Amino acid sequence: MIIDPIADLINKVNNAIRAKLPSIEIQTSNLATSILEILKSEGYISNFTSKKAEGNKSFTTVLLKYKGKQNAITGLKQISKPGLKIYCECQKLPKVLNGLGIAVVTTSKGVMSDKKARIANCGGEILAYVW
Repeated sequence: MIIDPIADLINKVNNAIRAKLPSIEIQTSNLATSILEILKSEGYISNFTSKKAEGNKSFTTVLLKYKGKQNAITGLKQISKPGLKIYCECQKLPKVLNGLGIAVVTTSKGVMSDKKARIANCGGEILAYVW
């Protein structure tokens, strides 16, 4: 049983980047799927597909994106943790590397990047930084 699906996703992606693996497999959750959709739309991963396994479990295969030997994701950091939630207003949303990276934010309108959250004029919990 996974206690924190965000931490599991971030740790597996970071380990796969260091090992230069072409793909990883994570346990599926709605929040992890939303984060993967953002990473795909921003161009950090190639694709992801979900498949049903035995019982109630389902797994998602994530295809990482490489440019030559360089990965598209150079850094991925979890900000909000189960013991310490970090919330931010719309006007005070952080810019990761002065706008070169993104912050994944969960808002009342769903999970979105910090750029889309500024456009939608809504703040929320900062889940992770990606650059």
